[in-house]
Amino acid sequence: MADLLVFVESNTTGTGRLFAERARALGLEPYVLCADPARYPYLTELAVPHRLCATGDPEAVLALCRALTEEHRVHGVTSSSEYFIATAAATARALGLPSPDPRALAAARDKSVQRRLFAEHGVPSPAFRTAGSPSEAARAAAELGLPVVVKPPGRSGSIGVRRCDTPEAVTRHAAELLATTVDERGLPLPATVLLESYLDGPEFSVEVFDGRVRAVVGKHLDQERGFLETGHDVPASVDDAVRAELGAAALAALTALGLDWGAAHVELRLVDGRAVVVEVNPRLAGGMIPQAVLAATGQDLIAELIALVAGRTPVRGTERTDSAAIRFVVPATDGEVSTVPDPAAARGLPGVVDAAVSARSGQLITRQGTFLDRLGHVVTVGSSLREAADRADHAVRTLSVGVSPAVPSDATTGPNRTVPSRETTAPKGGFHE
Repeated sequence: MADLLVFVESNTTGTGRLFAERARALGLEPYVLCADPARYPYLTELAVPHRLCATGDPEAVLALCRALTEEHRVHGVTSSSEYFIATAAATARALGLPSPDPRALAAARDKSVQRRLFAEHGVPSPAFRTAGSPSEAARAAAELGLPVVVKPPGRSGSIGVRRCDTPEAVTRHAAELLATTVDERGLPLPATVLLESYLDGPEFSVEVFDGRVRAVVGKHLDQERGFLETGHDVPASVDDAVRAELGAAALAALTALGLDWGAAHVELRLVDGRAVVVEVNPRLAGGMIPQAVLAATGQDLIAELIALVAGRTPVRGTERTDSAAIRFVVPATDGEVSTVPDPAAARGLPGVVDAAVSARSGQLITRQGTFLDRLGHVVTVGSSLREAADRADHAVRTLSVGVSPAVPSDATTGPNRTVPSRETTAPKGGFHE
């Protein structure tokens, strides 16, 4: 009989592996329920036990977890994937295990519900409308005033999020979203789109744990196609008054949503000196942010969350006041991956605490303006934010992934034909001021 911590699916970009490692460090065996184990290479690499499950069906998840309790000691049920946190919480609650309120999680997963609750509770957030057709979206955009942001109400990682500057762009993007009936996990999507007034200002996130602000993070964005986050700075380069305002707005948003348990990742923009809530993600941050918070502050938010889910008392690490930066490898062009760098080239550089490349030779690149565009990352630490950021900007340049124009399947090539290779570029930008 083993001591298990059950995970319903997993994050695909690194955090899922860390969740499993932290569970083992706590003396618990991670056990993953998933529809497609091939989605998570770390299951094989770490020999993590797993079982096939129709995870889109909450009853199937509960039935499998009940069966596991007959064979093992199950200490908790959770997920590192936003798409399954409500299912995991409902399962944990049905089994009498620690959990956040699954109803609050499910409501928070719908960004249109977030907007309504923010309005009711006086939380600063953009004006919004919902629409069920392209024409209705165009009318809503006219009411809000262009530009607007058009997005699906329940996806993650900036997927489907676009700034639209014209009625034609609104109609076109709304039609594309409404034509998509399932998300990347195969879960059904509501037949609505969310339109919001565009917020013009630097973006930040506030990382909260059990009602306490743990970090204010500065974001670097590429808005050429969507809202791709190309880097993060911990702590954000703002003064104490702005930091306090961002934190207060984040906590007000969580109160409005009834979220007071565990981790939350709140995204905000600073508009004319005022903190405005973009959205709440009722989970631990992705994008390597927990690793950067650990590097900068000594706080291991993943370990604390695992302990909380397992019914243990979270232990905060010895706090320090360094700075950390994350930069992602992002392609400058569409095409086919022709060369893949060895991340060891970055790992040996000053201040680098983590570096990885996910690109594969022959991989086809079609930039979408979402987290799926990322081909690697570096995390650095420094005694100041400037030092950490300079180290990250330098390190990410050593991880340039060669991308060649993709050759059409019906194209002919000769022995003397050469295809020029282009390199990815480091994310642009310095600090959020």
